[in-house]
Amino acid sequence: MNETLTDAERSKVDGRPDGEFYDRPRFVTHADDAFLDRLRALYDERIPPGARVLDAMSSWVSHLPDATYERVVGHGLNAAELRENDRLDEWFLRDLNADPTLPLDDASVDAVLCALSVQYLQYPARVFREFARVLADGGVVVVSFADRMFPTKAVRAWREASMDGRADLVRTYVDAARGFGDTETLRERPGSDPFAAVVARRRR
Repeated sequence: MNETLTDAERSKVDGRPDGEFYDRPRFVTHADDAFLDRLRALYDERIPPGARVLDAMSSWVSHLPDATYERVVGHGLNAAELRENDRLDEWFLRDLNADPTLPLDDASVDAVLCALSVQYLQYPARVFREFARVLADGGVVVVSFADRMFPTKAVRAWREASMDGRADLVRTYVDAARGFGDTETLRERPGSDPFAAVVARRRR
């Protein structure tokens, strides 16, 4: 299976399994309030009420707006964080760098969200193919990021790229999934943290 990153590009300073690094909970947010407000507004714009949502690589907060969804499924690496997330109807643990599959049925969600975490994926093409698989036709994927990260766990390609370069990387991940049509990149600075998001629709 073709990948978008070389072995060197996917390398991390801390080569331990991610499960070890995320073993203890970190009840923090990874962007300023202005970034998070913009993210909630974007979700409100792109996710219809009543949608089925997968919050991938989530934690103790999903940054979702005050809307009613049919179901919100969370994924992450720390059970204590996910238990604290009151927007999740259910959740599961999985290290996507060790096993890039999702235990969800085909076309079972209408939106896939990946906030402030894409920089840690070592095999992003495989994961984004899974995002495409679980999305219903016309569903949306929203991948957002700032310039903050755990630098020892981010892949080398991400650490060495500019914000524009990181947006380009995410677009290559979307393209590698071969299931998405219209793709757009949003770049703003609503506060001290730069806001970037790549938004794509599942082909019908």
